[in-house]
Amino acid sequence: MRYQSTRGKVNGLSFREAVLMGLADDGGLLLPETLPRLSSGDLESLYRLDYPELAFQIISHFVDDIPSADLSRLLNRSYAGFTHPDVTPLVHRDGVYILELFHGPTLAFKDVALQFLGNLFEYLLEKSGQTMNIIGATSGDTGSAAIHGVRGKKNINIFILHPQGKVSPVQELQMTTVTDDNVFNLAVDGTFDDAQAIVKEIFGDVAFKNRLNLGAINSINWARVLAQVVYYFYAFGRLRRETGCEKAYFSVPTGNFGDIFAGYIARSMGLPIHKLILATNENNILSRFVEQGDYSLGSVVSTLSPSMDIQVASNFERYLFFLLQRDPEAVNKAMADFKKDGRLHFSPEQIARVQEDFLAQSVDREQTLATIRDFHADTGYVLDPHTAVGVHAGRCRSGGEYPVVCLATAHPAKFKEAVVQAIGREPQRPESLQGLEERQKRCRTISADAAAVREFIEQNAC
Repeated sequence: MRYQSTRGKVNGLSFREAVLMGLADDGGLLLPETLPRLSSGDLESLYRLDYPELAFQIISHFVDDIPSADLSRLLNRSYAGFTHPDVTPLVHRDGVYILELFHGPTLAFKDVALQFLGNLFEYLLEKSGQTMNIIGATSGDTGSAAIHGVRGKKNINIFILHPQGKVSPVQELQMTTVTDDNVFNLAVDGTFDDAQAIVKEIFGDVAFKNRLNLGAINSINWARVLAQVVYYFYAFGRLRRETGCEKAYFSVPTGNFGDIFAGYIARSMGLPIHKLILATNENNILSRFVEQGDYSLGSVVSTLSPSMDIQVASNFERYLFFLLQRDPEAVNKAMADFKKDGRLHFSPEQIARVQEDFLAQSVDREQTLATIRDFHADTGYVLDPHTAVGVHAGRCRSGGEYPVVCLATAHPAKFKEAVVQAIGREPQRPESLQGLEERQKRCRTISADAAAVREFIEQNAC
């Protein structure tokens, strides 16, 4: 399996090279040159596997330069610390299936990929004798999951940028209370889009990137997306065994397009997903794109689901590559136009193709609170606000002919303020959050300026 950039000037990479490169040196995003297509018989055999073995079988289609025994060990180690034996259990509540992705160390879906990526980085660096400086931007969950994935690991320093005051208190503390010597938290005076733009600008300086051996943990790194593909297969397998269904809807709360793009890859591999339902909050650039073909920038609005308070979806370029018939020149032109005008234009035929892949729904504050409140009243189950966005969208947009799987992207205790507004009490706090507020913290406030961030990284690089 070889990897190529969406912008056409980087190709022929091995999996190892793609993981360590992160953002392609030409500014694009890396993708496999071909996608494996699984038969119905292949799929049926996968549905019987436990999570680590399923992950091994799926990921092995994309990895041919890591010995099978080593890959299997990495995956088993990555999921050994999850608190549920199923890793990502599927539960049935009030007519929908909830895929619980929050049983990892930071109680968010990012753990599923970043526990693997942290172990993978350590393995590759040990084999090569190199060091790495990881840099990433977070709207909340990626940062803490990445930090917990690499804290204390040899040959790695990590620098995480988060928008100051624009993540939940628990999300912030899960990052800033990790005081290992190789962890550096930067609170950026700006939005997540500002932080993400800084990261992309720094990666765009190829000489600086190569000199400090920068690595990416955001979903710009293909390995992040690949690890998330697995739980779509796992969820459908459990659903099929329980219901005998032939197809399913998947409703995915998303802001950066990475989680739902993983579903698109699973569907392209042959997983019988009827439709992917793209669920957004009031920051609705993605739902406008699906419903109207309107991919245009707006102002970032603070919401109850801050991990989706994003306007520039970094993974969108990967889907754009497929939408534009895998034409790098067309992708380059589109991204240049978007950088210049803050808008992309699509033909009626392209919009029709998008709508073959996706349905979409934007969910506002009152709808989010009502979903948390009503779901709890009916079932006793507490949704976090991001999951509530997905549940509301799934109920609104599914047709009823197939079951609906809603991705539960975070534990409700990470967003207790929204839960209290909805049901009048705090959700039960997991053991991993006990005493969080009393722990020692370390964080540096920094301006939303790439030069300042670059200087800090250079001073603290390994």
